[in-house]
Amino acid sequence: MSKLPHIVIFNPDQFRADALGHLGNPAAVTPNLDSVCATDGVSFRYAFCQNPVCTPSRCSFMSGWYPHVRGHRTLFHMMHEDEPVLLKTLKDHGYFVWWGGKNDLIPRQKSFEPYCTVLHRPTRKVMPSLHSSYHERVPRDSDGYYSFYYGRIDKGDEEIYYDSDWDNVLSAIDLILNAPKDQPLCIYLSLDFPHPPYGVEEPWYSITDRRKVPPRIPTPPGWEGKPSILKGIWENQNLKSWTEDRWTELRATYYGMCSRIDYQFGLLMDALKQAGIYDDTAVFVFSDHGDFTGDYGLVEKNQNTFEDCLTRVPFIIKPPSWVKTKPRISDALVELIDFPATVEALAGIKPQHTHFGRSLLPVISGETDEHRDAVFCEGGRLHGEIHCNEYDLIPAISPDFLYWPRLVMQKSEGPEHTKAVMCRNKKYKYVHRLYESDELYDLENDPAELVNRINDPSMAHIVVRMKDRLMHFYLETTDVVPHNPDQR
Repeated sequence: MSKLPHIVIFNPDQFRADALGHLGNPAAVTPNLDSVCATDGVSFRYAFCQNPVCTPSRCSFMSGWYPHVRGHRTLFHMMHEDEPVLLKTLKDHGYFVWWGGKNDLIPRQKSFEPYCTVLHRPTRKVMPSLHSSYHERVPRDSDGYYSFYYGRIDKGDEEIYYDSDWDNVLSAIDLILNAPKDQPLCIYLSLDFPHPPYGVEEPWYSITDRRKVPPRIPTPPGWEGKPSILKGIWENQNLKSWTEDRWTELRATYYGMCSRIDYQFGLLMDALKQAGIYDDTAVFVFSDHGDFTGDYGLVEKNQNTFEDCLTRVPFIIKPPSWVKTKPRISDALVELIDFPATVEALAGIKPQHTHFGRSLLPVISGETDEHRDAVFCEGGRLHGEIHCNEYDLIPAISPDFLYWPRLVMQKSEGPEHTKAVMCRNKKYKYVHRLYESDELYDLENDPAELVNRINDPSMAHIVVRMKDRLMHFYLETTDVVPHNPDQR
């Protein structure tokens, strides 16, 4: 590249792809994100994360490695000094790297100095996260205790509920308007919203028309053919008595959280334009994973199942103006590990480690909408992998803990937390599960993934084909050889 673009990584947490207006949700109010792919960038309809919870997904999209390459499969196994992280790569190549927001990437006991020039700290007192005040709002004995539903946030006399997200966004805007002129800028905004608890202040709480909220995917009868962990979480969350009106309110609140994210994104784009660097900036918008939000009668997420509501995420790229771009919604199959490969291509960086991402620049230019024939996501653990049991790694966990319904199922040495992997193409989703039945879904006729066809004789040839593709995937990605050979 003749010059280095500025880079903005806008990374909300737990944002479902179908919560975007331009991807067809009639209830979604996301005008700023919608407009990018209409004018300056590309939105990928079929973008998938490589693990459906925070830390493993972030380790993957910052390294270009699948979780199995180095064992990044839990919330407590993060990136270490000898492992590649895109932020460090950019810093080593001369970028001023500003990091604002949540971590879930680097061990807390390690220094962040190799990864960023500035690790942002709040500039003023911030309001507490919803987790800290949830128990005061929702009685322990209510049928909604494990729903994560919070509702309207009281912002008092303030214009906004000044939480850490607002502090990070407004501080990033201040940086943009006062950025050093002699150095390329990388802003990594790792935001909390719309991660539950589901709550947001006005005007975003009321911005969603409840009448337009799409219907939920129903709870499968008897959970037949579905992974056992889902039935266990469903029983533990105990939301069976909820009416559709209550579910609609929860889902509308979640969409309101997404709308606040969209508004903050718009402020950030306005700042780039005001600073005169919008055309020189590559903007990447994506989430680490999705959220059940009532689908299947569940909330939150799960570590080893791969429903589209968990694995399909927003992914929008606006390149700098000198890169050929055909603004649109692309139907290419893409993975989040394609993010670092695309950044490297834009910045002219030759990777110093083997990774498995593929630059999306040919798709962005409009030359093709063919990128991958399949996408993959993986999670779970082996029997005996006690060090991967997150239940035992969280202090003083009890049924009072909001995440107890899921974590107590992960503790089981039965089939529930089995290691599993998804192989998905446009037509079919195959999931291989180590300790219980595999899954196969015909996505054209069953997009809700309610009917497991794994034992259907008429689908046997599809199962063989998907298994063969999965074997090829593992053979191709099972290890990485360092680029610097040893002396011998």
